[in-house]
Amino acid sequence: MRRRLIQSTLAVVLVVIAVFGLSLVIVETRTISNSAQDRVDSEAVRLASIVDSRMLGAESVTAEILRSQVTPGQYAVIRIPGRPVIRLGTRPGGDVIRSTAAGEQGETVSVQEPRSTVSREVGRTLLIIVLVALLAVVAAVLLAVRQANRLASPLTDLARTAERLGSGDPRPRHKRYGVPELDRVADVLDSSAERIARMLTAERRLAADASHQLRTPLTALSMRLEEITLTDDPDTVKEEATIALTQVERLTDVVERLLTNSRDPRTGSAVPFDLDEVIQQQLAEWRPAYRSAGRAIVSSGKRHLRAVGTPGAVAQVLAALIENSLMHGGGTVALRTRVTGNQAVVEVTDEGPGVPADLGARIFERTISGRNSTGIGLAVARDLAEADGGRLELLQAQPPVFGLFLSRTPPARKPDGDLPTVR
Repeated sequence: MRRRLIQSTLAVVLVVIAVFGLSLVIVETRTISNSAQDRVDSEAVRLASIVDSRMLGAESVTAEILRSQVTPGQYAVIRIPGRPVIRLGTRPGGDVIRSTAAGEQGETVSVQEPRSTVSREVGRTLLIIVLVALLAVVAAVLLAVRQANRLASPLTDLARTAERLGSGDPRPRHKRYGVPELDRVADVLDSSAERIARMLTAERRLAADASHQLRTPLTALSMRLEEITLTDDPDTVKEEATIALTQVERLTDVVERLLTNSRDPRTGSAVPFDLDEVIQQQLAEWRPAYRSAGRAIVSSGKRHLRAVGTPGAVAQVLAALIENSLMHGGGTVALRTRVTGNQAVVEVTDEGPGVPADLGARIFERTISGRNSTGIGLAVARDLAEADGGRLELLQAQPPVFGLFLSRTPPARKPDGDLPTVR
């Protein structure tokens, strides 16, 4: 590109020099020729007037007297009737410029000048024009090189930026070049880099969230399938298969929810639902794991609460809190439902040491964990709760109390009442 810019600029300059230089040479040549002719004409008239004045004053007119009146390099011939011809100067050879003037006393004066003087002046003028043209060409080349570097270097830099984007390095450079068009391209590349970075972050987050959120449902499904393979009782097989199908449906809902959140975390599909059903479902799913760990999981509080949210998402939030208590807590885990204002609240607490003081509100940040876990579960749970218009908070650090706040709807059929403790 540099070579093309330099060549195009140089071609334009050469065309301009050729057009205007040739015109200037023609004009200057004609001007110099006319000036030489005018000079010879004025010289002939001047000599004729001198001869006239001397003749009128009865003074002698000789070559010795008039020789000093002739300009060096010119040749004059004076013809006076009845007198010898007077010749002044050296007669030039070759082509000459000639002029003749007649005096009042009948004399004629002829002045000649070699045309080589005109040629020398034209040559000097042409040399000056050529030198100026060369200087113009040099200046044009320097300017073309500068402009080519100013344009080509940013383009090369932008090409490297685009190549970096294609190779998977989406860091924006925020570099500008002072050329509006190139700066516009740089803006577009930086915007593309930021979009690619967000997309890559979303993909990595989706992979991490999917790995974390699908682990528990898949483990529970595997346990149900193992129960089916170990029993010959048709009723048990049917019961376990029904539970397994329910878990498959929940697993499908988890995948769809993760995909929805990866595209737009603000997109929710909240509907009124029975909060008791989701809680009892989680108790049934997690009770075997807690029993194996020698611990208990119970629920209490208000019954027949109807909340607004996505049942699958609420189930995932509660599953994350229950799993967090299983891994990091201790003693009995309790799920308690209550009402505050127009919100239904599900509190999850255990008898463990609680959240360390140095974590505090950072417990919901990704990669923040108190005991070598991934630090993803609570962050995903918070995102799921906020997507449905709810919120997840740490109400108390020691002992730990997490609260899931959901919009509440009036009960459909049954009156509210206290929910007895369920084990």
